[in-house]
Amino acid sequence: MEKRDLQLSRMHSGKGFIAALDQSGGSTPKALSQYGVEESSYTNDEEMYTLVHEMRTRIIKSPAFDSEYILGAILFENTMDRKIDGQWTADYLWDNKNIVPFLKVDKGLADLANGVQLMKPIANLDALLTRAVERNVFGTKMRSLIKEANAVGIREVVEQQFAVGKQIFEKGLVPIIEPEVDIYSADKEKSEEILKEEIKKQLDLLDKDVKVMLKLSIPTVDDFYSELMSDPHVVRVVALSGGYAQEEANQKLAQNHGLIASFSRALSEGLSAGQSDDDFNNMLGKTIKEIYAASIT
Repeated sequence: MEKRDLQLSRMHSGKGFIAALDQSGGSTPKALSQYGVEESSYTNDEEMYTLVHEMRTRIIKSPAFDSEYILGAILFENTMDRKIDGQWTADYLWDNKNIVPFLKVDKGLADLANGVQLMKPIANLDALLTRAVERNVFGTKMRSLIKEANAVGIREVVEQQFAVGKQIFEKGLVPIIEPEVDIYSADKEKSEEILKEEIKKQLDLLDKDVKVMLKLSIPTVDDFYSELMSDPHVVRVVALSGGYAQEEANQKLAQNHGLIASFSRALSEGLSAGQSDDDFNNMLGKTIKEIYAASIT
């Protein structure tokens, strides 16, 4: 079986979850700070990204970061363009870990309008996708944010996501479509109802061979996205932690059968640059096993 067919099969039916290692831009200093590396440790972006790559390399190379539990990993562009032990990061993930590599492609959020934040225009997207294919990346991820149950805004979010998603698929990559619903929204459940209907409309419009993944906030109503999981266009539905602490995110995830994690902050919770390798690996292993357990319900 071809590599991409193996990766597609793994993402569609494998047991495990997706590790989100894609903090970028403004979120990188926060991620480093949580890891125990303060802003005084670097003086420019290059030094900052070198430090965050060291953090991600430590996670990826850990024996706890194992394909028994982890199906895929989402990378930031800067991480994709760096190497681990002489290999491009995506190649290291697949060749050494049997973990499917993804790439975050969005450039952040636009200003709030109609209760949502669309994606900013993605400059040079075609060139980035070409490089991702050359680097042996399997798929991509892009995030929008829904803050209110505004039907017009939510429709705009989903239409934008699917329009870019089709461009990504045409380049030979599988897009993860991520219209996040703010977990603190006063009308989160209503937003999710509108969102699901808009996603269903867009899925119905896709050519039969197009494949996408969906990354959604853990729903207010358990098993609310089960219908989307059975759509022939959908490779997998995964959940973001959305600001929930690790334990609460795992508890909520476990109530949704077939929904698997794609956690970022919850994955790295408790990890520190100052930990010994044994302490680091033990903490990461404990976290990974707990997220895995919540993902295989």
